Formats: sequence, structure tokens, C-alpha cells
Amino acid sequence: MKKHEITIAVLTLLIAGCNELSLSKNSTATQTELSTVNGADRTVLPIPEPKRPIYKELDVRNAVPPPRFEVKPPEGAPNVLLVLIDDLGFAGASSFGGPVGTPTFDQIANEGLKYNNFHTTAVCSPTRTALKSGRNHHVNNMGAIIETGTAFPGNTGQIPNEVAPLAEMLRLNGYSTGAFGKWHELAAWEASISGPFDRWPTRQGFDKFYGFLGGETNQWAPFIYDGVHQVELPDDPNYHFLTDMTDQAVAWIKYQNALTPDKPFFTYYAPGAVHAPHHVPQEWIARWKGKFDQGWDKLREEILARQIASGIVPEGTVLAPKPEAIPDWETLSDDEKRLFTRQAEVFAAFVEMTDHEIGRVVKAIEETGQSDNTLVIFVYGDNGTSAEGGRNGMFSEMTYFNSVQETVPDMLKFLDKWGGPETYPHMAAGWAVAFDTPYQWTKQVASDHGGTKVSMAIRWPKGIKSKGGLRTQFHHVIDVAPTILEAAGLPEPKIVNGVTQRPMDGVSMIYSFDDASAKDRHVSQYFEMFGNRAMYHDGWFARTIHRAPWEREPRRPLVEDIWELYDTRSDFSLVNDLAEAHPDKLAELQKRFIAEAEKNHALPIDDRVLERVNAELVGRPDLMGGRTSITLAEGMTGMSENVFLNIKNKSKTIIADIEVPQSGANGAILVQGGRFGGWALYVKDGVPAYDYNFLGLQRFTIASNQKLKPGKSTVRFEFAYDGGGLGKGGLGTLFVNDEKVGEGRIERTQPMIFSADETADVGIDLATPVVETIGSEAKSRFTGHIPKVMVQVN
Repeated sequence: MKKHEITIAVLTLLIAGCNELSLSKNSTATQTELSTVNGADRTVLPIPEPKRPIYKELDVRNAVPPPRFEVKPPEGAPNVLLVLIDDLGFAGASSFGGPVGTPTFDQIANEGLKYNNFHTTAVCSPTRTALKSGRNHHVNNMGAIIETGTAFPGNTGQIPNEVAPLAEMLRLNGYSTGAFGKWHELAAWEASISGPFDRWPTRQGFDKFYGFLGGETNQWAPFIYDGVHQVELPDDPNYHFLTDMTDQAVAWIKYQNALTPDKPFFTYYAPGAVHAPHHVPQEWIARWKGKFDQGWDKLREEILARQIASGIVPEGTVLAPKPEAIPDWETLSDDEKRLFTRQAEVFAAFVEMTDHEIGRVVKAIEETGQSDNTLVIFVYGDNGTSAEGGRNGMFSEMTYFNSVQETVPDMLKFLDKWGGPETYPHMAAGWAVAFDTPYQWTKQVASDHGGTKVSMAIRWPKGIKSKGGLRTQFHHVIDVAPTILEAAGLPEPKIVNGVTQRPMDGVSMIYSFDDASAKDRHVSQYFEMFGNRAMYHDGWFARTIHRAPWEREPRRPLVEDIWELYDTRSDFSLVNDLAEAHPDKLAELQKRFIAEAEKNHALPIDDRVLERVNAELVGRPDLMGGRTSITLAEGMTGMSENVFLNIKNKSKTIIADIEVPQSGANGAILVQGGRFGGWALYVKDGVPAYDYNFLGLQRFTIASNQKLKPGKSTVRFEFAYDGGGLGKGGLGTLFVNDEKVGEGRIERTQPMIFSADETADVGIDLATPVVETIGSEAKSRFTGHIPKVMVQVN
């Protein structure tokens, strides 16, 4: 029997009376026609195995084995490469007028199609779940990022079983599936070794996962998983996660082709780039020196001119006004200009490097001879470019989350190191507005195309006749999953793993592949993110700006929001507000929004932001469940802040039972966080100490006045918090075997968060070091033993 062949005899056992149906890879058959492929009902997954026959023969030589049962995709089903870049807006790609060369994106666009009206949800986690499920983000319980989940349906951050992801549908239809890079779809309290693992990538349809679980990572020192296993980083000063994940993706694709060349693959390549921190090797940065000296105002004009000249935006399109908070470039001081241009140079280098790494993946597919029948979908941004850097940008993004304002003079000290391992940087918001040209707003603003619209291209040589064309139909990330299913000749399943599925909200884009003038099929779409909300219907767009990304509080109560109205068919950049001219149309769209919001679990609207980071305040499950202590031991590592005891803004006690070898002790006992904020109880050259690293800006050390003796010891650290609000200081006292050996003040503490992906670790400091002198990874491993360490708060 040929490889992957399922005989008619077996199929008869599977589905009695079904007729075999063969669909071409670019078929536009109806769901009814697609429901049965090669004799198997694909609307119920997994496809059931046939009943095993009963044999009466004694001697195997006299028996005939049954035909092999194997699920395979429809004949000619394409490979799929789905690429999702992070935090890059509409003008991110050079073929969309952007200032950075993106030859890989441009290649795909020139050999396939560009879409200039493709939208996201305006923020990471919601876009990712919508992209891979075909359902609206609140339907996925992903009304915002996972770290801000609440107790309300639509916002819990916990993907429901009734919205099975595309990867699982493809896997159960015979595809090999691999995900590489950023995930950011796992409920915050489930990201630990205790699970549950139902929503981890390898239980969401992917055979292979290599990447990080949170919203961002340190590219120089990431905390990454291979499947559900932590990866220890190599001792390589040139290590960069973007290159590492590409190596993994390329190897996986080539491995699939070597072992099973006739089995299609689905590769989801989602780098953390170009989300902050903007970490790039210096050789990439050097290429951009001096290329942003004109400033963001002139840059916007240059981008728009290129967009009009190339036809990516209509003739006559004008720039939307900048937000009032963004200063004119010419009003800035020389120091501000020097700092801000460096920020843009690093960001541009990150974009260029990212496109280069994606090119390596495309080349790997070409080298396997699979390009012609590989459907490539490039979504160059999960939302608009991020303006979370605020007016001035940041040397360390963690300062933003802890309400600490960095000054330009302080940041200038890091100018030559910007983008390197010593920084965790973000750029000024003026650049974000420029990379979202011609629009006014940015990431987080779901009610402006600058927050939702991104560069997008599709190539499929065997399935698309048009080459280099532009498509202007309105589309949304929820349309990607239906497109891939139709391209593969597969129906949308009604039942997956025993659970009845909620129908997809998206529509397939295949109707537009070879017909530039095809009538839009996605005619209505609601948008909502942290109170910024809008309604699109038949070219009309009603919206309200409830809060800017850099604003801590909403501009006004939800019921008092001011709504605007635009006709996107004649007003590409949303500059002509028609609310007063067409009040009836505005009222109609507002009514539509409420209906869609109710249907999709977007009500009640939650416009809180930083408050939602605290699980207790918003009813999100907390793995600690109100506990005031946790007892650990050596080997327990990789605990994110969402699954560890919250020690912030309160007193704490750490008691560690350790065993010191005759040669003396060195290394981490218990740490949390890293180079840009955290704390550590450790031993350096036999001397126990406690360090508090305040945002990488200020360090406090309380050390013993003597070395530890060989044998068993108990090291205890007590922190008496001053109280009186968030982020206050306190008195730290260090004890060895109940004898006070050190004392000192810790003047400031971080009130909200230490890191997005640094962890709490016993006996080692993973990723970046809290204490530079003991290092991280293998260098920081404790040389003795730690049978028990307890942390208690009060």
C-alpha cells in the first residue's frame, strides 16, 4: 500500500454510504460539499478509527491483515506558512511606504497579493487567538492581554473548548504542525509546571512548540520552552532569540520534508520582534545611523508620498493629525533629538533583522522544493506600532509598568548601549505614529486604523493566478483561519474532540484571490479594547477614542464618550468626521455595536488597565489563592510572577536551609526578576547577602560580615515594609543561624511588576542576572544544596 493511502474498504467501515469526493486545492466549494473529503466526514474531529476485525485463524500465515488506517489531508492540500510580526503598523513594510527595507515581505507581495484593508484587534493576545480560531477575540475570552484577564466572560483569558484552534483542525486532518516564537495566549495562572496544560501550544494543535509564553521576552536572554520543557540557554555571547527560533523553524520544516515529503505542514512563525524590548545586534543598528535625523513629522510626509506613489493608499489621501501629546519635531531640544533618533535607528534595525530572519524560513521552504504549493500568509503586525514608550521612550520598559518616569539625561547615559543586553528599551511614541502613517493613532486604539490596520501579503503559486496585485476588500484576522481551511479543501468542523464548536466569525478571503473587484464579503466588524471601540459596516466607520496608550486614566466615563463617523470608501485616513452631517447613520452604527458586543461577550465594557494587572482586584484566578507562604527547594525554577507569591508592597521573610560544601558556597539561593528589576538571596565567595535591584536604576545590598561555615546553615532575611502606599521602602535584616549578620535600608521597591518573562528560581538565576557579580544561568548555580527555602509575606 502507498504511503498515506486510505483504502476504500477502510473508508466504508468509517462512513457507510459516503461517496468519495476529491477537491482541488483552490476549490471554492460550499461547506456542504467540503464536509465529506475522500469518503471521511471531516466535520467531526478526530475522524474515528474503524472497528478492529476479529480473527479466527490460528496461524498468522493464513490471515490477511486489515488495511492501514491513516488520516491524510485532501489531495493537493498546500503547506501553510503563517507569519505574524509583533507591534508593527500599517507603514511597517517597505512596499507599504515604510522607511525600512523589507525584501522578504516585498517578495511575497510581488509574487502574490497585497491587502491594504486588513485589520487586527489592536493588541497582542486578542489578535493571536482570533487569527488562529477564526472567531472574534471576546468569543475566545481574550478581550485584552492574558495578564489583564477578569472574572467576566469574554475577558477571562481562558480559551474555551468551543473555539478549537486552526492548528488542531489541521492536525486532526493529517497535517504536521509547528509553532515558533511568541504565544501569549495561555491564561496567566496556568503558566506553571502544575498546568493544566490544555491551553499550552502542544495542546492547542501544535506537535512542536519552541518559544516563550508571555507578551514579550528579552531577546538576549529569553525564558523559552521546547514543548512544556524549559530550555537552558547556551553560554554564547552572540546568542539572540530571533536567530535561535528561526534555526528551530528551518530545521523543523526541513525535517518534515525529509521524513514525510508528501505530508503537508502548518508552520506558525511569530517572533517577539518588533515588540519591546528592542534588542538588536550592533551590526544591524550601525546600518541606520543618521537615517532618521529628519524627525517623525518629515518621516510621515515621506511615507505618505511613497504610499500614494505606489498606490497602496488612494491619490489625495492626507495625513491624519498627530495626537496632541506628540510634540512637533522642531520644538525638541538637541538632546531629545539625539536620543529619539537613536531609538528609531534601533527599531528600524529590529524590523530589518526580523524580515531577514523570516526570509531564511521562506528560503528553507524553497530549498525543499515545496514553494509552489505553500500558502504563505504574512501579517506584518498583530496591531499598530506601539506608543507605550510615551513621549520620551524608555531605557527599561519596566519603568512604564511601575509608574517611574525616565528622564532624557538619564537615558542618554545608555545611548551607545541602546538595543544591547544592558538595556530593555522602547522608543518615543512619535515614531509609532510615523510607522502607522497615514493614521493618527497606534497600538491599543481599536477605534482607529492606526491601531488595527497592518501590512499584509499572501502568496500561493499553485492557488493564485494574480501576481503583485492589490486587494482593497475589508478583512480581519478572523478571516485567516477560514481561508486556510478552504485552501486545504477542508470544512469548518462542527465537533472537535467531543465538543460542539461555535461557528467561525470570519470569512474566507479566497474569493478575492483572482478578482480584484470582487464585492466585499466581510461587511461588518466590531472593535473594542480597554474602552476604545468602533463599528465598521459597509464602508462606514463609527468610533470613539476613550483613552490614549500613554494615558493612565480614561478621558471620560463610557456613557459620555464622544463618537465620530467616517466614510472609509472616500476617506482613507479618517480625517473627515461626518457625525454631525449623518446623525442617523451614526446612531445606526452605535446600535449595531451594542448588538455585536452583546453577541460576542464584549459587554460589560472594561476600560481599566493597570488595575487589571492585579488578579485580586478583578477576580482573575490566582495560583496562590490567597496564601501567605510558599515552601520550595532546589530544582524549582521558572516561576513567573503570575504563579508565584506576590511579595510586593508588603513585609516578607525568607528562610533558607542550605548545605555548604567544604570548598565553600557560591551562587543563587532564591531570586526573582532580573537585570531590570528584582531581588536575590545569594552567596558570593562564601558570604551570604540580599540584593534589591530597583528597575536596574538603583541597587541595595545587605551582606553578612562573615563567611558561611561548611555544613548546614539557616539563612534568614526579613524585610519590614514601611507601609503608607505602593512602592515604599523598608528595613532589611540578614540572619545566619538566628544571629544577625547584616542590616540596611532598601529605600525604594517596585510596586507593580518585576518583569514580563523573568522568573523566580531556586538555586540558579535564569535569563538575566539580578546580581551581576554572581551572573545568571549556569554561572549562578548554587554550589551547595538547598533542601528547603520558605517565603512568607504579611
